[in-house]
Amino acid sequence: MFAAFEPQPSLADLPTRMPSPFATEPHPLARRAADEIVRALPAHAAAEGKMFGALVVRAPDGRVGYLRAFSGMLDGAWLVDGFVPPAFDLAARDAFWPAGEAELAVLAAREAELAADAAHRALAELRARHTAALDELRDAHRQRRAARHAARDAGGDDHALAQQSRGDTAERRRLDAAHAEELAGLAARVAELDAEARAIAARRAARSRELLAAIHATYELRDARGQRRALAELFDAPPGGAGDCAAPKLLAHAYRLGLVPIALAEVWVGGGPRIAGACYPACRGKCGPILAHMLGGLDVAPPPVFGADAIDPDEPRVVFEDAWLAVVAKPVGLLSVPGRSGALRDSVATRLRARFGDARVVHRLDLDTSGLMLVAKDAATHAALQRDFARRAIDKRYVAILDGAPAADAGAIELALRVDLDDRPRQLVDPVHGRAAHTEWRVVSRAPTRVELVPRTGRTHQLRVHCAVGLGAPIAGDRLYGRAGDRLMLHAEALAFMHPHTGKRVELVWPAPF
Repeated sequence: MFAAFEPQPSLADLPTRMPSPFATEPHPLARRAADEIVRALPAHAAAEGKMFGALVVRAPDGRVGYLRAFSGMLDGAWLVDGFVPPAFDLAARDAFWPAGEAELAVLAAREAELAADAAHRALAELRARHTAALDELRDAHRQRRAARHAARDAGGDDHALAQQSRGDTAERRRLDAAHAEELAGLAARVAELDAEARAIAARRAARSRELLAAIHATYELRDARGQRRALAELFDAPPGGAGDCAAPKLLAHAYRLGLVPIALAEVWVGGGPRIAGACYPACRGKCGPILAHMLGGLDVAPPPVFGADAIDPDEPRVVFEDAWLAVVAKPVGLLSVPGRSGALRDSVATRLRARFGDARVVHRLDLDTSGLMLVAKDAATHAALQRDFARRAIDKRYVAILDGAPAADAGAIELALRVDLDDRPRQLVDPVHGRAAHTEWRVVSRAPTRVELVPRTGRTHQLRVHCAVGLGAPIAGDRLYGRAGDRLMLHAEALAFMHPHTGKRVELVWPAPF
């Protein structure tokens, strides 16, 4: 399981302190270990995409090598030759989980049986027939009512016409009573089925919570000093799969064997939403609290804080300004608005409030994106421009350089997006729960591939995900969806809108710096 490097690295090849697992680029030695893992995997491994991890370690005899791990299970197994075991106590889990899983399966099967009971369909069909009969009767009554109105206008017998009206009312009551009688037994049966289904769903949910708590109890995570903490202590509510990523597995096993962690890399293998063979930082949602504990006692570099770099105080430059609004050119590395935690205050909004007083950004650009941003100087202008954005009446055009080459020269991408709850701010393609997102694109030049992108919706990271997944070619320098580089090669180049006060169309272009 411990694979020693051959030849052994020199002292100069080793990091002076362990790099942060959340850094965008792994240490070269960890990258080397990750590449060796990828080369050793069979061609069919993780065809749908999986994260593998390599932890560079020093053995008690001084040799330097690495451990290998995979995220979650591999081909349905927790234990695979050559890879570290899970971070939990497998024997303790096996003592209750198979029986618990079978119990949940029985409950789920009964829920499905209740939902499929023929009474549900019979009730729906009966109600549909009743609705059709009632609609037919209403149409007949409307025709009769119109005839009575015409008869009254022609001087007909009011008493006879009133009798006809009362007859229609009685007919409706008889139909309603007949329908209620028909429905009674079937509706009662369906109510019984629904009540049982709700009771079983509640039992299954309660049992799932009990089993999940028992699963969490099988994780006892230690740090380099030997201090142990339960998984449940590290979260308010541990997310699904917490503790099963490659990094916690690797650290847990290194400590079991008395190995000293030196550097970590996680590499994506197979298809899916990431680039095969590319290294990615550890996820912050599931792994952040765990690694913060497990790395205790090691000399580890702090995780990177994106948005904390010093930016020229004269930025952003003003491209257009009048009494009501301004358009500025945001540089890479400057937030559009202050960070949610409050730790990062420097932003376009903060700087422009210092210049213009009540300045409010109308839309945002990602931290890593440069280009044109629209800013309102007062609340009324801000509201008017926001309405225009909602109506998609403001046009934006971006330019990007891709890490790859789409086969076509132009097209449209429609992929619904939602946030990755375990790895914010990453976004995921989710056709069921995602929000609709639409991008038009065309190739401007090739080698490298330069494209124009026109977003018709404004979802977070829309262009980045649409290029990475929709075109199969992430934007160059994309540390989240592609390969990290000097900068994200994405720039908001053109902006056009109708001025809310003058009524004139404003069209601006700020060429990309690449």
